[in-house]
Amino acid sequence: MGASIGGTSEYNSEINVTPMVDVMLVLLIIFMIVTPLLQQGVTVNIPKELNTPEEDSEITKDTSVVISIPDNNNFYIGKDPFPLTALGEKIQTMMKDKAPDKRIVYIKSGVEVDYGTVVQAIDTIRKQDIDKIGLVADKKKGGAPPQS
Repeated sequence: MGASIGGTSEYNSEINVTPMVDVMLVLLIIFMIVTPLLQQGVTVNIPKELNTPEEDSEITKDTSVVISIPDNNNFYIGKDPFPLTALGEKIQTMMKDKAPDKRIVYIKSGVEVDYGTVVQAIDTIRKQDIDKIGLVADKKKGGAPPQS
């Protein structure tokens, strides 16, 4: 586009957009690869919440303890799987340096997970002298809350 053709010595005033398009395509590819890697933990189909209170900002921090239960037999802390018997020890080691008011464990359970499985996880957490347990629900997107 920017090359002079025909031997004339006139300047070409057209903008050469080819390098800009190349850079934009490389950036697009980089963002397409990196974006799925930004999600933390294990993907869980969590229940939708009807009335959405303010979200606890502690959930998204790296230092928070979030137990993911995608199905009845699997328990994860972050992306690492743990059996229910080893879950207590891991929580205890993660909470040993935290102040008593910051000792909160969040449970992110799937819709299809049995109630008893969640209760077993809560029981394991309580045996570690942790009284603050948060249950994570998905925010409802759009629309007004139901009228009662």
